Amino acid sequence: QVQLVESGGGLVQAGGSLRLSCAASGIIFGTYNMRWFRQAPGKEREFVAAINWSGSSPYVSDSVKGRFTISRDNGKNTVYLQMNSLKPEDTAVYYCAAGGTMLRPNYWGQGTQVTVSY
Repeated sequence: QVQLVESGGGLVQAGGSLRLSCAASGIIFGTYNMRWFRQAPGKEREFVAAINWSGSSPYVSDSVKGRFTISRDNGKNTVYLQMNSLKPEDTAVYYCAAGGTMLRPNYWGQGTQVTVSY
């Protein structure tokens, strides 16, 4: 059974930082490309970042470029999202995802809430 468990969300002031983690089980983690998405209240789910199986090709969306970094540790079956210079518009539930295609993953975590205050 595939499980993706996010952690690290919380409440932070604008300009602050958070690091999200996603621990995977039930898959051969080192063979999967991993992604992060987010969904703000009343908005559609948005792609945030992706990283290939080896970690050699991280990619972040234009909306977070220069502020967010995706990385992974295959030895720990974990993918990370380092979020710096957070803005109130980054407030959302952040989801880890795996498998499928870039924008249509097969597997999803339960999400972790990130709230950025003014």
